[in-house]
Amino acid sequence: MSNTQRFLSLDVFRGLTVAGMILVNNPGSWSYVYTPLEHAPWHGCTPTDLVFPFFLFAVGNAMSFSMKKYQEQGHATAVRKILKRTLLIFLIGVFLNWFPFFRWNAEGQLVFKSLSQLRIMGVLPRIALCYGLAALIIHFWGERRAFVIAGCLLLVYWWLVLAFGQGDPYSLDGYAGLRLDKWLLGEQHLYRGEGVPFDPEGILSTLPAICNVIFGYLAGMYIQQKGKDYPMLCGLLVTGCLLVFTALCWNMVFPINKKIWTSSYVLYTVGIALLLLSVLIYAIEFRGWTKPAAFFEVFGKNPLFIYVMSGVVVKLYLLVRTGPGENLYGWLYQHIFRPIGGNYPGSLLFALFHVGLFWLLGWVMDKRKIYIRV
Repeated sequence: MSNTQRFLSLDVFRGLTVAGMILVNNPGSWSYVYTPLEHAPWHGCTPTDLVFPFFLFAVGNAMSFSMKKYQEQGHATAVRKILKRTLLIFLIGVFLNWFPFFRWNAEGQLVFKSLSQLRIMGVLPRIALCYGLAALIIHFWGERRAFVIAGCLLLVYWWLVLAFGQGDPYSLDGYAGLRLDKWLLGEQHLYRGEGVPFDPEGILSTLPAICNVIFGYLAGMYIQQKGKDYPMLCGLLVTGCLLVFTALCWNMVFPINKKIWTSSYVLYTVGIALLLLSVLIYAIEFRGWTKPAAFFEVFGKNPLFIYVMSGVVVKLYLLVRTGPGENLYGWLYQHIFRPIGGNYPGSLLFALFHVGLFWLLGWVMDKRKIYIRV
C-alpha cells in the first residue's frame, strides 16, 4: 500500500472525528439537541461518545508511521521530541481553557479570568498525556509489550476504581478519580459541566484512555505489515467484532461509560473504530472512492489547528455582547438559524454551518499547502 493510500484513509478517519467534534460541540442551543448528538447522561454510549476515543485511536494510527523515525534517532532524541510535543499540546489545551482571558460577570462587567479558576485538564491535555505516555511505552517496550501493558492498564484501572471508590464506585460521587482530581488539582480547577466539580478528562481516567492510542498504533502497524489485501481487512473486521462483543460482556460488571472512561468503554470504542476503519479502507483503498471522502480529508490534514480554531471562534462569540445578557453565539441562533429551521433543526443547522465554516478554513490551508504540525 502506498503512502498516499495509507494516509488518505487515515486522514479521512481523523477528519471524520474532527468534523464530529465541531458538530457536537456547537449546537445553536443546548436545549435543542437531537439525542444522538448528546453524550450519554452517565452509563451508555451515544454516537457523540465515540468522537473523542476515535481521535485518540487516530493519534495512535498516525504514530505507527512516525515512530519509526524516532526509533532510528536513538533514545535521547526520541524522548526529547516526544516530551516536547506532549508539553506543547498540553499547554495549547490549557491556553484554550483560559482564552479569551476575559469574561462577563453577573453585573454585566468585563473582568479578567482569574488563573485561580482555570481548568487544567480537558480534551487537548488528555490528548497530550495519552500521546506522550503511549509513545514512550511503544518506544521503550515495543509492540508486543505495549499490547500487554495496555491490557494491564485496563485491568489495573478496574481494580483502582473498585478498591478506592466509595458506595457505588461507578457513580459520580463514588468514583475514585473525583477524589484524586480534587486532591491534586483542587475543586476550583475542575470542569463543572455536571453541575458539580467533576472532570470527565481527569487524571485517573487518563490511564485507560492511553490504551485507545496504543490500540490505534497496533492497528496501524497491522495494516502496514499485512498490506492491502482482503485477509488484512477481514482481520480488522473480526477483531472489531470481538472487541465489541467483549466490551458488551464486560459492560455487565464494569459499565460502558465515557465520563469515567471505563475499560469496557475503551474496548467498545476501539472495536467500533476498527469496524469504521475497515469500511474506509475498503471504500477508499480497495474501491477507489476518493471523491466522496475528499470533504473529510480536508479536516484530517490540519486536525489540531482546525479543532483549536473552532474553540477560539466560539469563545469569541461568547465574549461579544449583542444586547443585555445576550452574546453573539445566542444572537446568531435566535435571529438567523432558528427562524430558518425552528428549534431542533435550527440548532443542528447552526452546528452544520460551523462544520462547513471550518472545512473552508481547512480547504484554503490545503490549497496553499499550509500544514501546521505540533
